This record gives sequence, structure tokens and C-alpha cells, in this order.
Amino acid sequence: MQISIVIPLLNEQDSLTELHDWIVQVMQSNHFMYEIVFIDDGSEDDSWNTIRALSEKNENVKGIRFLKNYGKSQALHAGFEAAKGEVVITMDADLQDNPEEIPELYILIKQDNYHVVSGWKKKRYDSVITKNIPSKLFNWAARRTSGVKLHDFNCGLKAFNRDVVKNIEVSGEMHRYIPVLAKNAGFSNITEKVVQHQARKYGSTKFGAERFVNGFLDLITIWFVSKFGRQPMHLFGAMGVIMFMVGFGFSIYLGIDKLFLNPTGRLITERPQFYIALVAMVIGTQMFLAGFLGEIMVRSRKNDTRYTISKKINI
Repeated sequence: MQISIVIPLLNEQDSLTELHDWIVQVMQSNHFMYEIVFIDDGSEDDSWNTIRALSEKNENVKGIRFLKNYGKSQALHAGFEAAKGEVVITMDADLQDNPEEIPELYILIKQDNYHVVSGWKKKRYDSVITKNIPSKLFNWAARRTSGVKLHDFNCGLKAFNRDVVKNIEVSGEMHRYIPVLAKNAGFSNITEKVVQHQARKYGSTKFGAERFVNGFLDLITIWFVSKFGRQPMHLFGAMGVIMFMVGFGFSIYLGIDKLFLNPTGRLITERPQFYIALVAMVIGTQMFLAGFLGEIMVRSRKNDTRYTISKKINI
């Protein structure tokens, strides 16, 4: 199998047949061995029946249906688990990603030996106020924080070497940061390609303004996990040491002052330094405990079930 095309979707029944036919045309004209893996993320329309009809017509079509809506990251994770191709292409189901880009993406992975090729929608057909400007700000912050120099983290059209998708964990809402996850896993040969963006033909977007808020929160999370996920004591322990030393320093000062310098002065409990010392030492101890608990969790954690699959086709 040369190419696996992984397509997460939610209520996209109108576009699926057209998208399928377009992909098949590109695959056949380039003589690719391929599979199309549709992941129905709890659609409430007729998307699953459309996928089933396409699979009856084309044996290369595979389908996974979630019991309910779990999110795009979970859908991609299920698609990556099922994918068998040497190169895995992800794209959205709304016809805004152009299947004509697939051959060049495949070449960049197979011949130029890139681990990840991310699409860059340099010219977008979206609202400037609600999407374009917030997207530019988000991508700027993602570049600065992650160190991955991509212009468009949100683009759904990406290509991956098979080893990448089989060795990363996509959870929560981390689908935006798959290149960052790949880099953290050691797959550092990452590039981008300008791709054609098309106006949505059917339906409406499934993402609102909250995706940018969630995106920034996820960015902080992935920064923290990438730096301290395997050694949480390095963060919490250091903070604990600093806080404990601050508290201990104030305690020594209060003790020396009361015993030798000003024994007849105010009671220690009447001085603000006493409460600073107490709070700092308590917080320092809590930081240490948080670090120890984090280390225990890292060493004992097991993969959890993040979604429930209700039906499969050809998998």
C-alpha cells in the first residue's frame, strides 16, 4: 500500500461522494495503490450510509464510525491506527483541501525523505476578521513556542511517513500540533508546502472562535509536556526548592532576630515575615509532592481508551 488517505468528518454527507470521486481520479491517473479511511466522528446526518455506499462501490474505501462525537484528534488517532500505507495523507472532508496536491506530497515524503510535510494555505478563502487574522496570530505564537517553523499549523492537508503516525499519540485537541508531536518524538525532518485552498462548497464550518482559545491552551500544554512530561520533578522540584528556601530563609531570620537581636520585641506570629515563611514552606512542600506524584504517574501510566468505535468497514 503506497498511500493511506485519512479523512475525519462530522456531518459532511453532501461532500463525501464528490471528494471520493476526486481522490479516485487522482489516484488512478498516478497509478497509486491507495486506501481511503473515512472516520465518522458521530455524524447525525447520512454520512455513514454514504461511506457504506462508497465502500460497496470501491473496495479501497474503509470506514470507522464513532459512537458519538469525540473530536478531530481522536478521529485522526483512529485513522492512524488503521492506516496501512507507506505515506499517510490527512485532509478535511469539506472539499477545501485539494486532492490534486497528494502526488507532490507523496514525492516529498518518499523521495526527499521528509518525515512530515504540512500544507500552507497561503491564499485563504475565509473571513479575514473571524479566521484569517486570528489564525495568523495563533500560528505566530505556535512557531515561537514550539520551535517548529510552519506558517499554517491548522491546515488539515498534511503528509506523514508511516513511522511518524505509528509512533505519536494524538489526544485531546492536539491535531493542530501533530508536527510538534512528531518533532518531540524525534522526527525532526519537517517542511511545508504551499497548497491550494478552496471555498467551502457545502454546509458550514464545525469550528467556532473557541478553537483559537483552545488552541492556545493546547499550545501551553504541549510546551509543558514536551519539556517536562517525562521528568515533572525537574519543574515542580525546582519550584519547590525555591519556595522552600525562601520560607526557610525567613524562618532563620526570624529566629536569629528573636533570640539575639530583639528578644523583647513583637511576637513572631505578629510579624508579616512569619506568614511569608509559613506559606512559602507549605507551597514548597506541595510542589515537591506534586513532582513526586507526577513522576509516579509517568512511570505507571497506561494508554487509556479515548473513544468508542461502533462500526467498521473493510478494517
